[in-house]
Amino acid sequence: MEALRQDDPRRFGRFTALARFDEGASAVRYVARDIASGETALITAARPELAAVPVFSRRFQAEARTAERLAGGWVAPPLDPGDTAETPADEAEPLWTAAGYVPALPLSEAIGIAGPLPERALRILGAGIAEILSRVHAAGSVLQGLAPGTVLLAADGPRLTAFGPLGAAASAEARPGGQLSVRLGYLTPEQIEGKEVSAASDLFVLGLLLAYAATGTTPFTEGPAEEATRRIAEDEPELDAVPEELRELIASCLAKDPDQRPTAGTVAAELALEGAAGLARGGWLPEPLAAAVADHEARVLALEVPEEGEATAEAGEADAPPPPEDARPAAPRTPPEPEGVRETPEPEGVGETPEPEDARPVDAPPVAASGAPAVVESPAAPEPEDARPVDAPALRKPADVAAPSGDTGPGNGDIGEDRGTTRFLNTGPRPPQNDRPTTQLALPHELTAPRAPHALPAAPPAQPAAPLALPAAPAAPQQPGHTHGGPAPYPAAALPAGPAGPGGPGGGPMVSLPLPPAPAPAPDPATSRRTLLTIAAAAVGGLIVGGGSVAALGSGSTAEATDDKPAPKPRRTLPGQAPEPRWIYAHPASESSPLTTALWQDKLLVVTSESQASAVDLRTGKRLWQRADGAKGQAALAAGADLVFVASPTEFLWLSPKNGKVVHRARYTEAFEDLPGLTVGRLAGSSGPVIWFTGSHTVVEKAPKPKKGKKKGKDKEVVEAYFFAYDIVQRKELWRTSVPAGRDPGTPAYRVVAERSADVLVRQDAASLTAAEVKKAKGKGSVRSFDQKTGKLLWTKQYGTASLEAATTGDEDGTLYAAVGQDLQAFEADSTKPLWRVEGSEDSWFGTPLIAGPLIHTTERSRLVGAVERESGRLVWRRSTEVPGTGPAPSLTLSGSEKTLIAADAVQVTVFAAADGERLWKFQDIGSADPKGETVRASYRALAFGETVVVQRDRSFYAFPVA
Repeated sequence: MEALRQDDPRRFGRFTALARFDEGASAVRYVARDIASGETALITAARPELAAVPVFSRRFQAEARTAERLAGGWVAPPLDPGDTAETPADEAEPLWTAAGYVPALPLSEAIGIAGPLPERALRILGAGIAEILSRVHAAGSVLQGLAPGTVLLAADGPRLTAFGPLGAAASAEARPGGQLSVRLGYLTPEQIEGKEVSAASDLFVLGLLLAYAATGTTPFTEGPAEEATRRIAEDEPELDAVPEELRELIASCLAKDPDQRPTAGTVAAELALEGAAGLARGGWLPEPLAAAVADHEARVLALEVPEEGEATAEAGEADAPPPPEDARPAAPRTPPEPEGVRETPEPEGVGETPEPEDARPVDAPPVAASGAPAVVESPAAPEPEDARPVDAPALRKPADVAAPSGDTGPGNGDIGEDRGTTRFLNTGPRPPQNDRPTTQLALPHELTAPRAPHALPAAPPAQPAAPLALPAAPAAPQQPGHTHGGPAPYPAAALPAGPAGPGGPGGGPMVSLPLPPAPAPAPDPATSRRTLLTIAAAAVGGLIVGGGSVAALGSGSTAEATDDKPAPKPRRTLPGQAPEPRWIYAHPASESSPLTTALWQDKLLVVTSESQASAVDLRTGKRLWQRADGAKGQAALAAGADLVFVASPTEFLWLSPKNGKVVHRARYTEAFEDLPGLTVGRLAGSSGPVIWFTGSHTVVEKAPKPKKGKKKGKDKEVVEAYFFAYDIVQRKELWRTSVPAGRDPGTPAYRVVAERSADVLVRQDAASLTAAEVKKAKGKGSVRSFDQKTGKLLWTKQYGTASLEAATTGDEDGTLYAAVGQDLQAFEADSTKPLWRVEGSEDSWFGTPLIAGPLIHTTERSRLVGAVERESGRLVWRRSTEVPGTGPAPSLTLSGSEKTLIAADAVQVTVFAAADGERLWKFQDIGSADPKGETVRASYRALAFGETVVVQRDRSFYAFPVA
């Protein structure tokens, strides 16, 4: 940190700046505090000269939205900026975001203090970043935000602070004509070859980052700087100093072929199967770094709000030591412009094609044979609705950004659907599009040429920083500050420059920067302007020697058409961040893990395990009692207003909710005397005081009397199975009906899929079907109808081609909803007549839907959750949980008000607004596993009551407020 400079802003909405945290190429970060509440924030403020460039503004906002979507876990949540002061008409409105402050050190600074990280810290660092990448890649996006300066090391784990090329840029500058030059500090082999970046590109950079953290240097530093790109593209990385246990994984991330690199989820699992949070429990930083983080926190807490004019005077008069030579920005030099530069003709129809969303990468140009950057003029394309800036929390925008369109009327395709990616502004689904203004970059060599010398002005000199008067701190090696326009310093890696300096022609061959495209402004109706896009590279200081890229993104003068439009006010809601839990309960490690959990009368959370049943107060999260009689019990139910019903393997129990004392018990040998040795299966369902379950017992079937002169045959043991209805309030059997026995040991597993006034509809789990039943079914599942009063089997029906394993549910009106292939289909239950069909996603299938009033909430193996109308099957909305990969479809739960939908799977809990599918927040935790103990593999579960949802993962329970 350092003191505020004379020209630094002092106020950001409700926050008052206290000190500079650090400085990047495109923005300065400040430590700030809300004087009223005492809340500390980390402010990221765009450099004014860059914020005034429309293309930068749009990109900055796009990266802010990405941060908002990823909030939680290893990404600090955005903060509400509060009321912001009006900007004078003759000044540009500042562009900034606010996030929660977490005491932490940048990775580059940490390496300078303590040297390379030990293996355990490397695992936690890599797993945490990979967990973020897996969420980004699940949305179909590429991050391009990794660098030693964008990763922070906090006491509980790593934090990522950049969410795109701007945040990770080594240098950035505004150029004449609305141009923006951004230089990245590293490259991947596919970028050098002029190919498009992908999720695998992030994995290559993650490998570089881990190698840097493990060794203090990068794996391609040996050799001349001008050959750096060749080494990246062709040489094997130098990983001898990497811990042996991690060498193979890091080497796989650095594979030249993107298809040979692992996925982010694979990296996260291999580094920390229990999750980065689990491995980091109990501390993870080496002692010098832990002390430095604690000291940093103490210094921030000691910061006082500067008096008006005090900080500016001190900052202006202080003499700061000059930055070291390798940290100073070098003035770029360009070769003279060769003759024969030609303008690319405008293709027909290009201006009529909408430009896609910001998160999609551009088509990268090939490297010119001469090493010269490609100069391309492309026609401006109209800006699509979903690419225009939206009002994100804690985000201030210049006045030249157009306000978002409020059009949600018919014809805009708005069904609120996405397929694995986050959309903004109700755009609805649309097929992938190429960025037409940038697809014209694949040019013949004769159409490429370097920029004219006058087009590349020298970078402005860095401003000296005044030392910050802070409480005394332990001495630690100081790192050179990051200067505007220059490379970020990496202490252990000396970064040589080409013969002409970092920007000179000797810095290395020209390469492409596949920067995600910013939406182009609407074309001026009076003239046919064009957008100039210049791609180049040079040997800059960065993660890889000589591996820098430069992109000059120009918007031309067409931005004038939007300059007068007011920017919308920031949105107050903060999606992504889970609310503070009302309470947290950890099931004792000395007891066996929970088997079942259930809510009783919105008062108790009843947990059963191998050893006992226990109850937790839903108001406080405190355990009230435990009872060994309830060991291995099934989900607890309310037996009237005063008793807790639990079905154990040998008896029914009625427990006191106050102390768990057994009030009544009904052993199966006594309650069902005529069925000796009865084995009760799992409960099939319940409604009020009535439960349905299956059971079986074995009887001896005597051999028939033999004919005269014949030997008597052997007696046989035969399994007899039944379907029961039982009243748990009156404690008596209502009826039983004989059903076919299931697979060994013989008890069929039933599930009630619908209850109607006259009957109950039941499906049998495919795993409990006998081989003969499976053969007879010919791959189709069936539903049985039993009379409500007598239990008589009324009919058995099949529905379309719904399989034996197809998820099925029904409603009281006689409609059945079943997964048929990749689709969800509705049928009349009694006639099997198809009613409507909803198409699913490719290579996926639907899980069990959830009925809620006029809607049916759907869930798919591809991690899509949605809602359709029960009557018509019209798709209302569909959203992705953004969990990477595929797996079992998330299980769905509705809040007590039915306003909130909770989707839980093996990776996380995702919470949506039930009406329109807005993602509200996500939650991840590895449970209560000790870092050296058992790995938690259990899926999440959600149980809702009133305005609370209890989220469980193995031994850990969290009570969150919901609408």
